Amino acid sequence: MIELLEPVALQTEGDLESLATGMNLMWALTVTFLIFFMHAGFAMLEAGQVRSKNVANQLTKNMLTWAIGIFAFFVIGMGLSNNVGSMLGGGESGPLTMFGEGSFDWAMWLFSAVFAMTAATIVSGAVAGRAKLRAYVAYTFLLAALIYPVVAALVWYAPGGEPILAQFGFADFAGGMVVHGVGGVAGLTAAWILGARMDKYNDDGSVNIIPGHSMTFAVLGTLILCFGWFGFNVGTAATVIDPATLELADFDYVGSVAMVTALGMGLGALGASTVSLVMNGKVDTLYVANGMLAGLVGVTGPTDLITPMGAIAIGFLAGAQLPIVFKFVEQKLKIDDVCAVFPVHGSAGMLGLIIYPLWSIEGTAIGGGVIAGGIFSIEASAFVPQIVGVAVITIWTVAATSAVWGAFKAIGQARVTTDHERDGLDLSEHGVDTYPEFGKPDVATDGGMTTDDDAEDRIIRADGGERIEDESRSSSVLRTDGGEPNDGELKMVTAIIRPDRLGAVKKSLAETGAPSLTVTNVSGRGSQPAKKGQWRGEEYTVDLHQKVKIECVVADIPAEEVVEAIGEAANTGEPGDGKIFVLPVDGAYQVRTGNTGQDAV
Repeated sequence: MIELLEPVALQTEGDLESLATGMNLMWALTVTFLIFFMHAGFAMLEAGQVRSKNVANQLTKNMLTWAIGIFAFFVIGMGLSNNVGSMLGGGESGPLTMFGEGSFDWAMWLFSAVFAMTAATIVSGAVAGRAKLRAYVAYTFLLAALIYPVVAALVWYAPGGEPILAQFGFADFAGGMVVHGVGGVAGLTAAWILGARMDKYNDDGSVNIIPGHSMTFAVLGTLILCFGWFGFNVGTAATVIDPATLELADFDYVGSVAMVTALGMGLGALGASTVSLVMNGKVDTLYVANGMLAGLVGVTGPTDLITPMGAIAIGFLAGAQLPIVFKFVEQKLKIDDVCAVFPVHGSAGMLGLIIYPLWSIEGTAIGGGVIAGGIFSIEASAFVPQIVGVAVITIWTVAATSAVWGAFKAIGQARVTTDHERDGLDLSEHGVDTYPEFGKPDVATDGGMTTDDDAEDRIIRADGGERIEDESRSSSVLRTDGGEPNDGELKMVTAIIRPDRLGAVKKSLAETGAPSLTVTNVSGRGSQPAKKGQWRGEEYTVDLHQKVKIECVVADIPAEEVVEAIGEAANTGEPGDGKIFVLPVDGAYQVRTGNTGQDAV
């Protein structure tokens, strides 16, 4: 028989307190890791919204944001935040760095740190494509060490006292303004000081659309962020056991926060979709993605204070304002906010905190019975503290960010050179090419199988050809490095075709006996009609279509046969199949052997 062991009884109050603390820390670390995973979302979201030549730079900035920021927050930021908060809130001062002795809980420090790093990484999306890496890294250090800690001290941290804005009545539960508002405002300010990317604006002020390189990355990053956001909001709300009373936490409150978060996410996407449809006649995919995030930001600040109707309304309005604010920033203010960080994180965070008193759980219900809490549940006394708190944080963030980026600009260290920006920051700042074969056909270059059913083991190779039984030819072996004279002429066959037909053309040329060729990726226009592209609701004309140029010099094969082989393989019957040109070649020289003329070919 199996002997069942009786549970070990906890004999002392200290044992119970230790158990409560351990369970709480386990939960805190779990949500901390969830919030950290949001950095993968930011990396993908931003990488998708920049051009391919700047992807590695954007990824590097996201990684260095954590690397530099976590160090700065540990050495300076957390201690500064506690001391500033205590000084302003009437508490006691403590060590200025986290190296000081004390009973500080390292796990809870890490929980605070991931919030700080989120604010820092938002800025990179606004200055993408033109900011010097050294300037961005230096600003990240100062944001994590000084700018964010001061904001957190005003609202959250005041050991031994109460934060000064909290005393005034300002409430920001999970960082709608402290984290996201700071990041959005700082990003907009930095982008304004840096100036727009090359070719973003014409001399008359009109806007040129510069699409990002991967909608897939942008949407993947969005969904990762949505997943991690539950750690942001629910993680802030949940305490498993109260160590003071040893009682279980109010999990109905946690459930409400989770519900509000999910509603804000969904309604943000609907709000952005609706406005996009009205403005552009189409539901823009990137607006939907950014709208989900704007809705989340909108409910993050008051997530513990709003009714379900409030979550629906704020989420929808936060998403709806996104296309409007983005166009205003881009077209009226002429600020090139590449990843729309201000309308997603800045204005959405402000909106949620300022209007939440219309749906406060502590307000007076109006129109009750529609959804729990009524259509409105107004807490009029909360408006002024919320407006003042948002204004104070905005003014501090703009002033501090302007000072830092303004100083970099004054000494010529804020922005990369024109040549570097044109070439892309991947090469100029990192010496790498994120897509070394970007846009090039992924097709094998050593030839392919013959099409004869009975030729199971016969391969056509690029260094010559296997024997092909063909009575129409004087020789059964066809080679591209020499062969039967073709009336003493060399011909260059140049074909412009669709990229997706390259594989078929290569195979056809190899079977013809002309497997050697040069392939170049090109773009151009001809009879194929122009297309309309859209990026954040703005249409732009795509009249240069991606094509592949094939160049094949033939000596021992009639050029007509090569043209016929390419034409048959490249033909789809639609406009845009391409053209083929045949030109005489005056001479040829083989570098390795020194052969000339037909012998070189």
